[in-house]
Amino acid sequence: MRTLFSWLYAPLFFLGFLAAGVWLVSDGWPLPTLLALLAVAVLVATVAERCLPYRTQWNASHKDEPRDLLHALVNEGINGLGVITIPVLAWLLPSPGLWPSHWPLWLQLAVALPIADLGITLVHFASHRSPLLWRLHSVHHSVQRMYGFNGLMKHPLHQTLEALGGVLPLLLLGLPPALAALLGFAVGIQLLLQHSNVDMRIGVLRHVFAWAPVHRLHHLKYGQVGDVNFGLFFSFWDRLMGTALYLPDYRLGDDVGIGDRPDYPVGYVAQCLEPFRAQNKHAPAEVPEALSAALQSPRTP
Repeated sequence: MRTLFSWLYAPLFFLGFLAAGVWLVSDGWPLPTLLALLAVAVLVATVAERCLPYRTQWNASHKDEPRDLLHALVNEGINGLGVITIPVLAWLLPSPGLWPSHWPLWLQLAVALPIADLGITLVHFASHRSPLLWRLHSVHHSVQRMYGFNGLMKHPLHQTLEALGGVLPLLLLGLPPALAALLGFAVGIQLLLQHSNVDMRIGVLRHVFAWAPVHRLHHLKYGQVGDVNFGLFFSFWDRLMGTALYLPDYRLGDDVGIGDRPDYPVGYVAQCLEPFRAQNKHAPAEVPEALSAALQSPRTP
């Protein structure tokens, strides 16, 4: 039963909650209902992590839950504000009206996801190349453990930049507000899967989806070793960029965080201010022998 659960968890969680979100929006439920559905997804993810953890120690509280809750509330508030302002942006921005609003909502979402994902992935990639953007993005990489809920932990300015990278091309095509809200909900569901502490198996789906077995490697704290697997939804962008990495035989331990910033602040306000302070770096963390050996013969997603 545990083996079956490990194989079915990711696709059922992703497709199940997206299908529920599409049904709610199609049936005319108010858009804030998606937030309630996202809360249900957080609860399901938390229970699943207790039933089949990838790393038991990551289930133990690091006294980071209140901080992560603040990050989630602020960032979801930014998403909600963005949806509200879409009619204004649509009026200000030139739009050729190319968006296929007459298509079924699920098909519109299927088209919107890869377009948004490409924009978000490029912003994410740039955030590991630009020192200025990295200051903002490092908040997300400062986590000392990975569990579904801290996928929503991002500096609000960086959250805004990623959202613009993903949504602006769609706005220029005429993206309707309801679909934008559904897209934001899909991002939340995906982040819960990317950072999940569930010991999931995804098999050949790793060629398509950037779920936890792929994304965990992005959080390796050993300098540029973690500059891989930038995609939010899909792993094929990384294959195109040459940044894909898959290490099925390496299990992460205390490998998460920022190796040269072990003193990174943990409080919400301190993290929001940290990008604007002087950066005091330490010696980089050494790559463990087991990881070095695994990197000698990697497999791409």
